[in-house]
Amino acid sequence: MPVNRLERVNSLLKRVIGDAMFRVLLGDEVSAGLVTVTGVSCGKDLRNATVRISVFGEEPEQRRVLGHIIRHAHEFERIVNREARLKFTPQLRFVLDHSLEKGDHVLAILDTLPQAPQSAPAGEAQQ
Repeated sequence: MPVNRLERVNSLLKRVIGDAMFRVLLGDEVSAGLVTVTGVSCGKDLRNATVRISVFGEEPEQRRVLGHIIRHAHEFERIVNREARLKFTPQLRFVLDHSLEKGDHVLAILDTLPQAPQSAPAGEAQQ
């Protein structure tokens, strides 16, 4: 079964940008350890890519970090051009991804629910 080329490019870009996060943000006031690249969606023509990032912290801190990363977008594009062998270097657009926070919220709700009683396996008789 052939693997979709666009999925491979998205995966490659996610890995390259995630690795570059530490190099680009090294020495800045933003800690790269607070940022996670959650996904990349590249257009079919490979000229544009939306990079979804998750930032640990409150909303004002997330916006500040996103602004900082957007200011370094050209540096990320240079690294992608150097490390990924693509015909075109996509123009990167960074957006906040809140899916990890939503997942944590759902898990917290599930933790508050009472546990259902365990039923006996089908082969065992109840005493």
